[in-house]
Amino acid sequence: MKISFLITLLLATVACTHGQEPVKDTAGNFLETGQQYFIQPIKTGSNNGGGLVPAAIRLIPLCPLGINQAAFTFLPGLPVSFEFSDSVTEPTIMTSTDVTIEFKSSLPPPVCKEFSFIWAVESSSDSSEPAIILGGTPGSQNSRFKIEKAGEGAGENTYKLTSLDGTVGNVTGIFLAPQLVLTNDNAKTTFVKFNKYNEAITSASRVEKSALRIFPF
Repeated sequence: MKISFLITLLLATVACTHGQEPVKDTAGNFLETGQQYFIQPIKTGSNNGGGLVPAAIRLIPLCPLGINQAAFTFLPGLPVSFEFSDSVTEPTIMTSTDVTIEFKSSLPPPVCKEFSFIWAVESSSDSSEPAIILGGTPGSQNSRFKIEKAGEGAGENTYKLTSLDGTVGNVTGIFLAPQLVLTNDNAKTTFVKFNKYNEAITSASRVEKSALRIFPF
């Protein structure tokens, strides 16, 4: 156990010299693959801080679903897991490293069941701010995201998500809830923290049912 810890620490130290460092959750522990976390947007004057859930972002066609913030701040949304897009053997997730993000739920989605719960940047959109949608594929270019450090001091352990062509931000969706998009407008950036799933709540079924009940269709 001690040897494993020293190896992880050494790798983290080496990575920091190349502009990378371990991503931390709200408790200060390193994010790891194979674990589940709530992505919690930071509450601001224009952002209610509700958790992230799959949601309809247009009525026609309904699928694939996009990602919205829950209407209520006390709802944590659905947890996600992170996996490396490339062959990385260490479980610790580092900043500026390509990862795949996937919602985790034991309950089937009520609609669009043919689509995966993996996040992707909508490639078929002509918009300058394409939506973040579900239905991605592990390793594909539009399903690669990076976690970048965004806070120091009082904002410690605050991050933003980026992709090849921009930063994950939010706009007002069709149901007036903040909807995730890829943007190059810094004012729209969604800043987030990561709450480890089994430390944030004890009832998994209660989280999933409450999150799936707030699909805004």
